[in-house]
Amino acid sequence: MGRILSIDYGRKRTGLAVTDPLQIIAGGLATVSTSELFEWLQAYLQREQVERIVIGEPRQPNGQPSENLQRVQQFVNRWRKAHPEVPIDYYDERFTSVLAHQAMLDSGLRKKARQDKALVDEISATIILEDYMRSRK
Repeated sequence: MGRILSIDYGRKRTGLAVTDPLQIIAGGLATVSTSELFEWLQAYLQREQVERIVIGEPRQPNGQPSENLQRVQQFVNRWRKAHPEVPIDYYDERFTSVLAHQAMLDSGLRKKARQDKALVDEISATIILEDYMRSRK
């Protein structure tokens, strides 16, 4: 069994989270520059066995596509062409940034740490992954 990796794809930065090899626990992995994401993932897949990738599908609260959806779709299409052996699935990411900020507040992080956008992206990717795992049970 391989890991499941989740992506919170952003215009500048992308948050990543991953499960343990038994797919029991999700945890933050990294935040990388979106321009370096494809190469970063390829290098990660050489080191770790990844069974599936889950990418946040950006939608507005009313369900309409957000402005970032087209960029996400371009990345997914590129990934599927280069790596058909590692499936990539969309997962609704609405409200994950709000939930990430709330999780940071609840954990007692100071204001300066809560303003770290890279940390927000990584926590958002973790929330996407946790929700995805719950939906499969």
